[in-house]
Amino acid sequence: MAMVFPGMDPYLEHPLLWPGVHHVLITEIMAALQPRLRPRYVAAIEERVYIEVPAHAYQPDVSIRHAEPISRPSGGAATVAEVDAPLLIEGDTEVHEPYLEILDLHGGRQIVAVIEVLSPTNKYAGPGRDSYLAKQREVLQSTTHLVEIDLLRHGPHVLAVPEAAIRDRATRYDYLICVARAGGSRHRFEVYPRALRLRLPRIGIPLAGGDPDVPLDIQALLERVYEAGAYADRIDYRAPCEPPLSPQDQRWADEMSHTPQ
Repeated sequence: MAMVFPGMDPYLEHPLLWPGVHHVLITEIMAALQPRLRPRYVAAIEERVYIEVPAHAYQPDVSIRHAEPISRPSGGAATVAEVDAPLLIEGDTEVHEPYLEILDLHGGRQIVAVIEVLSPTNKYAGPGRDSYLAKQREVLQSTTHLVEIDLLRHGPHVLAVPEAAIRDRATRYDYLICVARAGGSRHRFEVYPRALRLRLPRIGIPLAGGDPDVPLDIQALLERVYEAGAYADRIDYRAPCEPPLSPQDQRWADEMSHTPQ
């Protein structure tokens, strides 16, 4: 079934849905690029691994019910079994975040470009953001192109392009794609700001030397993700969007979701 919205579906940003969207979108990007890259290049999924440490241990917010009397085998007086309340502790979580690398098979498998699709953990303070920014610095200090795709409305700006520079040149936007090419000034960025109601862009993925860019239609790939994940059946468009939309955008979303597709 076709997507409800002409651009990004904001309901896909729900915290319970986004991890699946993220993984499938990375896979779809790889599948779309692969036939256009070969035989010189190949796209490969890699993982960034970090440890998410829980904020605290806590006492359970529950009450202990009175236990039923338990009869002794000898027929003696009944006793009552009681259970002490435990201290609940969340263990460290090992997080695996996929991203894409484009390798030059004619150049000793050198990494030509890195493609990142952001997750909420990349945007908010913590190990996920620290790990993402460390990778971003590593790429920007190398001869590798960096492509960053942020399809999340909420959270601080973390893309390589300075946020103030975008605000000076662009009108209001909800989503942002940034291409930082190697080989020239690392202070020059190709930026694609998009408002909620607009189609997501077609961008060029840079390669080595004088090889032409490979086109990548982000909107078309997101539509494949939507269909593959059966999100038309899983999303309740009668409920408010999470993370929330502005009142005006929520009214627009309600109108779009009730329009026959």
